[in-house]
Amino acid sequence: MAAQMAVLSLLSRCLHASPKTLRPSLLPKVKARGAAAAVTQRFSTAAAIEDPIAPPVQVNYTQLLIDGKFVDSASGKTFPTLDPRTGEVIAHVQEGDAEDVNRAVRAARKAFDEGPWPKMTAYERSRILLRFADLLDKHNDELAALETWDNGKPYEQAANIEIPMCSRLIRYYAGWADKIHGLIVPADGPHHVQVLHEPIGVAGQIIPWNFPLLMFAWKVGPALATGNTIVLKSAEQTPLTALYAAKLLHEAGLPDGVVNVVSGYGPTAGAALTSHMDVDKLAFTGSTETGMIVQELAARSNLKPVTLELGGKSPFIIMDDADVDQAVELAHFALFFNQGQCCCAGSRTFVHESVYDEFVEKAKARALKRVVGDPFKKGVEQGPQIDDEQFNKVLRYIRSGVDCGATLVTGGERAGSKGFYIQPTIFSDVKDNMAIAQDEIFGPVQSILKFKDLNEVIQRANASKYGLAAGVFTNNIDTANTLMRALRVGTVWINCFDIFDAAIPFGGYKMSGVGREKGIDCLKNYLQVKAVVSPLKNAAWL
Repeated sequence: MAAQMAVLSLLSRCLHASPKTLRPSLLPKVKARGAAAAVTQRFSTAAAIEDPIAPPVQVNYTQLLIDGKFVDSASGKTFPTLDPRTGEVIAHVQEGDAEDVNRAVRAARKAFDEGPWPKMTAYERSRILLRFADLLDKHNDELAALETWDNGKPYEQAANIEIPMCSRLIRYYAGWADKIHGLIVPADGPHHVQVLHEPIGVAGQIIPWNFPLLMFAWKVGPALATGNTIVLKSAEQTPLTALYAAKLLHEAGLPDGVVNVVSGYGPTAGAALTSHMDVDKLAFTGSTETGMIVQELAARSNLKPVTLELGGKSPFIIMDDADVDQAVELAHFALFFNQGQCCCAGSRTFVHESVYDEFVEKAKARALKRVVGDPFKKGVEQGPQIDDEQFNKVLRYIRSGVDCGATLVTGGERAGSKGFYIQPTIFSDVKDNMAIAQDEIFGPVQSILKFKDLNEVIQRANASKYGLAAGVFTNNIDTANTLMRALRVGTVWINCFDIFDAAIPFGGYKMSGVGREKGIDCLKNYLQVKAVVSPLKNAAWL
């Protein structure tokens, strides 16, 4: 189907380690109930998982990038970044802390106050960004291999979808660089009034681990197009592609100090950046719980403005007029894409009671066909979770679903015996008050809930602290129009899911965030508005 193919040709987004509300130690293998117990044995993925393929790329950049140079951390400390296929160390990366953040901010401040970037013509900034986009295309395969190795996402997904989306987004913002205009405002008296849009200054940016390079582009593109300088902290789980991309930025002609990359941990490097008195603006993508801390630290320091792209528990609503086969495929993609590690994943699958049983059986069959294995292997749909912490958390949520009385339809266990692989898991008979229906699991766990009518599903879908996105599957235009207005979320996908374009704004309602990424709306995050008023004498006109 056309909508499905459009979805499968594009990508999805953001981070977010969910709240650690489930604290039991790592459980033994989960046992399914009844007929589902036999189903869990039908996953045959061990061979692909046990024999990891050697990545076709070398790790060349493991230092911090400050003031245009790769340097060691002030402390000399390093931390390991791990291969989620095996848990083994890929490389040891320099560990930035408060002193390194101070060095990076000083470089960014000098580059903004004294350096050429904000004083450069907008056209020349645009040309540098376009050269950067060309270099992303040129190094597509190396970047995709690093992303897969460090993150665990399928290589075909990274190479064919995500890296091209990065270069497309950079070209989009390169096009905006020389089109940011002010206004001339008519006054009630003899005054000339200008409204100027000026770069905000030094932007602190913190990106997540689930789409590391794509989030790098989402943050860096609009900030550079508007003339700002940057200190960016990458996620400690996935530091490699940000360093590689920043090197390509300098190869494209970016002046020293304009983009600085500090690898490190949240409580040290992240907190230092968030609290820094000489950072003028902060952008964060991550969990809602961490976002609350980020906003508090920013307010307690210098009241720097903050944009937050946070967690989600997106409803995917399947009406009674749906083509069930198409709905199953789209709902499967909406949840399981990127190992379920998407902030906007359709993790609450609401299905009308008239098609519920048929949907559950077909969803089970689709999950059993899902190919789990080494993400470097052609045809693999699902790689490992990012690390042991996320792996264990997902398994705890699966145990919670079983203990609370949901029906484990399929999956529920680790796949293989090595690395952080989890079987595609489906629960039916899920109730709204269960943890698996309320919390952001951030893993391959689909919760299917039954509903009777439109008003009921609107009320239940909105009964969440999150409001990032929603999916609607219906052939009735009136139903679609009702739901698109009634759902309190930042994005509604109708008969599609995870459609991302550089021009489409993305962000959430409620506790899913503040502000928007992408599109024209994102430019506002990095601009100050200044009014300039001067008197007019003997004006020819007012």
